[in-house]
Amino acid sequence: MTETAKSKKQFLIFLLIAYGLTYVMGILTWYGSTIPVDVSAFPSAQMFYPAAGVMLAYLLTEGKDSLVPKWFYLCFLLVTLIMIALCVVSVAMPEQTVTLMEQPVSLWAVLSQYLSIAGSIFCWIALLLSGKKRRAAYGLGWKRWKASLFCILVFFLLYFGRAAAAYVMEGTPGAMADILKDPAAWYYILFTPVNFLLAFAPFFGEEYGWRYYLQPLLQKRFGMRTGVLILGAAWGVWHVFLDFFFYTTPDRGVIMLISQMITCVTLGIFFAWAYLKTNNIWVPVIMHFLNNNLILVIANDYSADVIENQQVTWGMIPSALLLNGVVFGLFLLSKEFRSGKQ
Repeated sequence: MTETAKSKKQFLIFLLIAYGLTYVMGILTWYGSTIPVDVSAFPSAQMFYPAAGVMLAYLLTEGKDSLVPKWFYLCFLLVTLIMIALCVVSVAMPEQTVTLMEQPVSLWAVLSQYLSIAGSIFCWIALLLSGKKRRAAYGLGWKRWKASLFCILVFFLLYFGRAAAAYVMEGTPGAMADILKDPAAWYYILFTPVNFLLAFAPFFGEEYGWRYYLQPLLQKRFGMRTGVLILGAAWGVWHVFLDFFFYTTPDRGVIMLISQMITCVTLGIFFAWAYLKTNNIWVPVIMHFLNNNLILVIANDYSADVIENQQVTWGMIPSALLLNGVVFGLFLLSKEFRSGKQ
């Protein structure tokens, strides 16, 4: 098999898993929302699919390469399959609840979180056992400490700066300061590194697919800047079923989809900048984790369902476009995106 034919086969396998599986499960998400049943296991499972597509593609086409981290890949794929099975069972057996803190909670939501934690721990073990050479050969090693920590710090500051600006635009300029005066916010932030170690797998699942695999392909084909913009749009469309049937209600789905596109394109620019600057996939993985988990601090709401059934409006779109475009989108003008730098 020629390199061109192999690359095409890899890309086809990636698409079938990252998008084909996502949309098949998306139909099940829609059906589950009509019963209705708790579908909170579906977003967590979906985050695994992009990396699963890359891993399956490499296992099927690079199987003779001794440097393929097979045990890590197989462990991750097994966790992905179990997550899919959990989603299917959650629709087949609705109304299963457990009591936590004297409150009824969906059994499937709890199991998906426990599975994500257990899967992350086993994947860490498999990754460490793969050895440094295998990790380096397939983009799994940690690189450029100073640049990596710098990018993460910049994201952290911009993230809270954007939130503060959003509160100012809403007419509550002191809201961010009030949130940060609460000790609960700092306890949560300080415990974030531990949370990441216990739940990295879903976030790695997206970034290994988007930034490590698809970004270089699109940049090579369409150019450094256009490739990243196309990737952001593709990333946004990938969320479409969640936008309509999880993040908000179907009547507000179009608004959420547009908001999602803005977020994915602009945030994708920043993630791409960090990845180009460090060549370290763990940097966007950590940023993705921070982006999703610090929402609880920004919203001053530490409940698990804070991102579900959001009340989005058309009036939120202009400010989202302005803030995200200025805070993250302007990094498209940085030197890392100059033509020819790959």
